Amino acid sequence: MAAAIETDDLTKDFLVGFWRPRPYPALQGLTMQVDQGEVFGFLGPNGAGKSTTIKLLMQLIFPTRGQARIFGRPPGDVAVRRRIGFLAENPYFYDYLTAEEVLTYFAQLYGTPAGDLKPRVSRLLDEVGIGHERRLRLRQFSKGMLQRVGIAQALIGEPELVILDEPMSGLDPLGRRQVRDLILRLRAKGTTVFFSSHILSDAEALCSRVGIMAQGRMIASGRVNDLVAFELKGWDVVVANVSDSLRDDLSGRVRALVALAPGRYTLDLAPDIKPEPFLAELSSRGATVESLHPVRDTLEDYFLRQVKGAETRQAAGI
Repeated sequence: MAAAIETDDLTKDFLVGFWRPRPYPALQGLTMQVDQGEVFGFLGPNGAGKSTTIKLLMQLIFPTRGQARIFGRPPGDVAVRRRIGFLAENPYFYDYLTAEEVLTYFAQLYGTPAGDLKPRVSRLLDEVGIGHERRLRLRQFSKGMLQRVGIAQALIGEPELVILDEPMSGLDPLGRRQVRDLILRLRAKGTTVFFSSHILSDAEALCSRVGIMAQGRMIASGRVNDLVAFELKGWDVVVANVSDSLRDDLSGRVRALVALAPGRYTLDLAPDIKPEPFLAELSSRGATVESLHPVRDTLEDYFLRQVKGAETRQAAGI
């Protein structure tokens, strides 16, 4: 079975400057593979080459060298394009149409049978959280609402591969939750999802694998569990009703004690402290334990280390 996406030495240089244009390397030798049925997170800071890669996959621009394949075929293959749904970073639609009219138009482009048009459009608008607004003109929509319409149009053709460039951009917390649930449903159906994002908590929760970009290069890739060391780094405890004497006692036993309100504190415990007897002691001295959370490395921690390392290597000319 062919991979959903493959790239081999994919490179893109842009000419910059007016009098003597010189090449600027936006993407340098990208080689990666995204298997069918997985959710792949494409991560990196601004200017890392994420949107350039997606535009190359969609043939909105063309590579300086290297190649890409989608389902084993060139990206411009018409049969391949019918299997893809795409959301651009800043989607734009004719703003005198309603959300229903826009989705109906795209569904017709995909050749959706007339009897399926209305039910499919209605279902997708429900899934992305657009209710009665679906009959308003798009010029009346906020950025977040337009983003929801863009996600719906990416799915209107029931694609096997969905490519989303910053799908969470402009969404409120409810919208982000709806899109996360939608991606999980796509994964359950076996749809391949390739998305770029700055929101690393979403990538950690959704992705089978991730790739991290910096300065136009892939600097790390793999399964989240393999990339991130989930060893325990400590305990975070929130406790209330702390007396002055208990507070003074705790200050010498914990790594940090931060006041949240009178008598209420956050405690930072070392990983070698067993939480059960410690919490029992707090309770016996009249304190109320409100929460206990283990502190572990996150994908964001790993991401920041990798990006800073790449910047240091570039500054050193390595």
